[in-house]
Amino acid sequence: MRHKNKVRQLGRTHSHRKAMFENMVTSLFEHERIVTTKQKGKELKKISEKLITKAKHNIEIPETEGEKRLHNKREVLKVIKNRDIVAKLFDDIALRFRERKGGYTRMYLLGVRQGDAAEMAIVELVDRVQKAEPVKTDKKDDKSKKLKEKKTK
Repeated sequence: MRHKNKVRQLGRTHSHRKAMFENMVTSLFEHERIVTTKQKGKELKKISEKLITKAKHNIEIPETEGEKRLHNKREVLKVIKNRDIVAKLFDDIALRFRERKGGYTRMYLLGVRQGDAAEMAIVELVDRVQKAEPVKTDKKDDKSKKLKEKKTK
């Protein structure tokens, strides 16, 4: 029986699993969206939501109690080693989720991966900032438009 064994081991040692999730959380906060397997995504959601909650607590702490604010930042720095990403988490992401009580991430299932039939998923922040993607046009359409313009002139 698996009583009190909540950790998904994912076929990895403790140190490998810890390093993998540190990297995945860093990537999630950097890009605000990550594609991974379903099981890793479930664990990633738990870790990332706890970190966002720690960052949100810093908003409520007044400036006079700098020790508590610093403590929260250091707790997050244990997991995320990149200071730029930590700054983004505390200054941008935590402010976006100020009014939200929980559920900062969502997971979409994509289906199975071709090579090993692993269930794939997208894990993303709920209030993700949408980046405008350039619209791709077909070269054939551009050439036909140019030809029509030349013929009409």
